[in-house]
Amino acid sequence: MYSLGIDIGGTKCAAVLGKGELPKETKDFIIDKISFPTEVQRGWQAIISQLIESADALLKKNNVASDELIGVGISCGGPLDSKKGLIQCPPNLPDWDNVPIVSVFEDHFGVKTYLQNDANACAVAEWRFGAGKGYENLVFLTFGTGMGAGLILDGKLYSGTNDMAGEVGHIRLAENGPVGYGKYGSFEGFCSGGGIARLGTQMAKTGLYTSPLIDSGEALTAKSLALAAKNGDAFASEVYHICAEKLGLGLSILIDILNPQAIVIGSIYERSQELFDPIIHEVIKSESLALSAANCAILPADLGDEIGDFAALGLAFSNE
Repeated sequence: MYSLGIDIGGTKCAAVLGKGELPKETKDFIIDKISFPTEVQRGWQAIISQLIESADALLKKNNVASDELIGVGISCGGPLDSKKGLIQCPPNLPDWDNVPIVSVFEDHFGVKTYLQNDANACAVAEWRFGAGKGYENLVFLTFGTGMGAGLILDGKLYSGTNDMAGEVGHIRLAENGPVGYGKYGSFEGFCSGGGIARLGTQMAKTGLYTSPLIDSGEALTAKSLALAAKNGDAFASEVYHICAEKLGLGLSILIDILNPQAIVIGSIYERSQELFDPIIHEVIKSESLALSAANCAILPADLGDEIGDFAALGLAFSNE
């Protein structure tokens, strides 16, 4: 048996063929993959047609019949309706207005198809294949372009009443601060790629800091600030210190409310863990309930650049 994953993004899309049993190790689980630029201006019909053509090509190339699939998983940015199988105009897919993508794939392949937003799908991926394996209560934080969460509670994905669970980026952590998710001082405002860049830019404009980064006149980015912080730049280190403090505060809120066994954090934390760990653990110790914090591991995501592939494939196992 096999699994089929469909990863839909504003920049690229992919069809991924995987094995039909959950692996003890991720090595060799992904069998084959076809990806292509989304080119959103083509419209959703053309993009879905290419996804189906790519999936058909994968099956044919690997001598797999549709009835050998355990299911199809589709990962896409929200908003969406996972119960009705509809994609509902994500910001990066502007003409995808109530697109019935689940029924399209079920009609074509004749197997059960599951749709989830990308943060939830990544949570499932890290839970089934990555750093979250073996946990029953798990929070996954994206910490990339934005800050979103996927929740695994009592061994099941929790998506909320209308697929809006896990929108932690909207939590306000300070009265003032960089804007993220349309709100000043939000979790996403402090803890996201764009948020870190905005925080650094705001701090540079105060005139209180000196740094080659500021003197260069080039736009600050989370990546350039992280590299400078790792090389001892005091200004960049202060930017990341503030970000780490707010990350610790956000984690403390999640620990107190959800009492998870682990919080798995991707992207920026995964690549620059050393800039965060001493600070976030200090904040958690002072802000969260000791009994809850003592039973919650803070872990970097494990799947790296392949997380999108595993995210889509992991959803194919949703019937288990």
